[in-house]
Amino acid sequence: MPDVTREMVLEKLRTVRGPDMEGNIVDLGLVSDVFISDGKAYFSITVPADRAKELEPMRAAAERVVREIPGVNAAMVALTADRKAAPQKAPVERPRPAPTGHAPAQRAGGGGAPKAGIPGVGAIIAVASGKGGVGKSTTSVNLALALQANGLKVGLLDADIYGPSMPRLLKISGRPQQIEGRLIRPMENYGLKVMSMGFLVDEEVAMIWRGPMIQSALLQMLREVAWGELDVLVVDMPPGTGDAQLTMAQQVPLAGAVIVSTPQDLALVDARKGLAMFRKVEVPVLGIVENMSYFVAPDTGRRYDIFGHGGARKEAERIGVPFLGEVPLTMGIRETSDAGTPLVASEPDGEVARVYRDIAARVWGEVTAARQDKSRAMPSIVFE
Repeated sequence: MPDVTREMVLEKLRTVRGPDMEGNIVDLGLVSDVFISDGKAYFSITVPADRAKELEPMRAAAERVVREIPGVNAAMVALTADRKAAPQKAPVERPRPAPTGHAPAQRAGGGGAPKAGIPGVGAIIAVASGKGGVGKSTTSVNLALALQANGLKVGLLDADIYGPSMPRLLKISGRPQQIEGRLIRPMENYGLKVMSMGFLVDEEVAMIWRGPMIQSALLQMLREVAWGELDVLVVDMPPGTGDAQLTMAQQVPLAGAVIVSTPQDLALVDARKGLAMFRKVEVPVLGIVENMSYFVAPDTGRRYDIFGHGGARKEAERIGVPFLGEVPLTMGIRETSDAGTPLVASEPDGEVARVYRDIAARVWGEVTAARQDKSRAMPSIVFE
């Protein structure tokens, strides 16, 4: 069987009529770059924001014809709203069923349309950093496990499209299974439900995606995964302040963001950019974690402040956000991360696991307090 090519997909998509049955979606320039990996085709279709609901059959038709191509096992297709196409009209609100026990939708900061959430998920927390190399993904995994150890039902989404690390950090292999409709079942280990692009694309594949495809992939991994009933979904964000971060901040009702930094000035400068972005889009900052805060020599017990110490705490005090805690740099964290056996799971009674559980308790305390304090205008979950 010949390999599936981009040209094969585009040729098939030319059979899908455009909006108002004029032309086809390819020649009209509505299809984003097509990415193919492991028998799966990924692309998005750009439509006016006010017609997204109306044009859902067009998206379904595109997905159907691509799946008919020999060698294509699945297609990940999403509508991407082009708000410039309809500047005078508000985005279409999706219908909402009766309440299911969670708080009704509110508008973040008092403005903008409500953000569609995930059925069954009580709160979504983003773990972010201004730069790579500060241990954000390791922090995300251990924070999720610590929230679970504190009695919550927890899921974990790896939103780092370009460098997914959850399969390795949690020692999970294989592909997710598709169940009813378009839903897929998340992978699982240590009691966590997990979704990552790393489960869909081989580790060696270079992800060369532009904004619309990143947005499509993230929203599908959020909303087309059978997460079930969760108290909290932890989202491991990519480093920086690019397309993925803006998609999550602007289109998902985040309960708040946790910023991870190391103590040195350069990391803190980048962390400030992440803090500024979340504040600009009115996402509550739950606090800052100082990772690699200090090193204790295993042979002598002597402490070394390799990257300085206390910088993140001072920064939190300066800008008026909670300081969540200090995580030491230890051989155990590095070794268990490489082995896919996170410390909170493999050494639950250890000192580092206690640190993570304390941080998790503070994070959840901030989420709970923000829900109760209406003056902070916490965005809540919309069920659709």
